[in-house]
Amino acid sequence: MRDILPDIQLWLGQGKQVALATVVGAWGSAPRPVGSKMAVTEALEMSGSVSGGCVEAAVVEEALGVLRTGRSKKLHFGVSDESAWEVGLACGGQLDLFLEPLAPLLERHDPGSPSVFETLAQALRDEKSIVRATIIQGPDELLGQALLVDADGDVSGSIAASLEGPVTCGAREALARPGSELRRYPHQEGEIEVFFDVQLPSPVLVMVGGVHLAIELAKQARLLGYRVVVVDPRKAFASEARFPQADQLVHLWPDEAMEAIGLTAGTAVAVLSHDPKLDDAALRVALPGPAFYVGALGSRRTQALRRQRLLEAGLGANLLDRLHAPIGLDLRGRKTEEIALSIMAEIVAARAGSPLAGERRAGAPEIAGD
Repeated sequence: MRDILPDIQLWLGQGKQVALATVVGAWGSAPRPVGSKMAVTEALEMSGSVSGGCVEAAVVEEALGVLRTGRSKKLHFGVSDESAWEVGLACGGQLDLFLEPLAPLLERHDPGSPSVFETLAQALRDEKSIVRATIIQGPDELLGQALLVDADGDVSGSIAASLEGPVTCGAREALARPGSELRRYPHQEGEIEVFFDVQLPSPVLVMVGGVHLAIELAKQARLLGYRVVVVDPRKAFASEARFPQADQLVHLWPDEAMEAIGLTAGTAVAVLSHDPKLDDAALRVALPGPAFYVGALGSRRTQALRRQRLLEAGLGANLLDRLHAPIGLDLRGRKTEEIALSIMAEIVAARAGSPLAGERRAGAPEIAGD
């Protein structure tokens, strides 16, 4: 949602009608994950993707119908459909989409209070976790009804009274896991399907050392939707002129910086200064912390010496085994841009749980000298 929010707000500001398509189920070779979104206006403007291109044309046509009628609907695309070849899913993928007009989400249920859309947009801008629980299948009068629950437990929106309790509970559980999912609830008019669409803060890349490699790494991280934080007590290295892409420049010693930033499970740490005084200070805090990725630049000799120093500083071998070193996947690249790509590739793999991120590359070339 974060990626298409600027376009949606632009269109709404221009007085245009907008329909929103969300992937609520995906199986087989479906190219986009659950939660993927595409917005469509009555002028055939599009933002985002629900299939990488193969069903977009059909979704646009359906979106125009939804905007005309003002009624939400659930769509299915799969190999058993007569249109499978036409929409590009003949290879085995299946998609369930929920298509809705955005207008109901703009309504304010209480005077002076924000609408569901405004609350959701503000949470995304503030980088806060929030889940939208939406009825996607059931009686027509309930379709599209939604509740929002944020990380503080605040609830907004409106949903059938008989469902408010269990759906609110389900939303809080979804935030705790977290992950978008579909749940079914009994209702007097038949079973109700509710989609819990979890929106998490952007992942964060914390780079220690405002070196030349960090400049290129910052560019690639921003392209992939990461917030970028540069840590270096040397202000000449971590400057706005050198890092126009950075969201935050922290001019503290790395251990103090890590505590001030507050590492989370959505944080990746890349230690790049090649100065033991800076690198070791960062790793002593990052490795015991919750960051999903911690990597450090340096040759194998550098890594061996660093490991010994950290062991002597009291870090256990189990924590040191978390360290991705030499940093980055073995792409055999030598240019700065290629090394940055290898680091981002490993970070992406680690976040996705790919086995690539866990492979220690025996015999891999050293991407940085001593």
